[in-house]
Amino acid sequence: MNYTYILECADGSYYCGWTNNLEKRLQTHNAGKGGKYTRTRLPVRLAYYEEFETKEEAMSREWHIKQLSRDQKKKLISTKPIPIEYFDKEIHPAVGESENKHFQTHPRGGSI
Repeated sequence: MNYTYILECADGSYYCGWTNNLEKRLQTHNAGKGGKYTRTRLPVRLAYYEEFETKEEAMSREWHIKQLSRDQKKKLISTKPIPIEYFDKEIHPAVGESENKHFQTHPRGGSI
């Protein structure tokens, strides 16, 4: 599976990328070894993702998301909350379960 994802950085800015291993990529970003942009804006949290069968689809979606305005990205993020299992402290140290209870019941996966 391939993923296009949006991270929210500690300064409130967004970072969009693609990967074939979402959990590992989140760990890499939060270890300061991800994108150059995120290294100085840690910690980051997963704000949004979509799943794709091919790398090309994920890369294309990344490009399209990067063309959106900040307000359009915020609207996109609000359409699909992230499931609570992505808020594990080891993967996502900046966010605790108590702050994100409204994410618990939303199904994960699928693209919009």
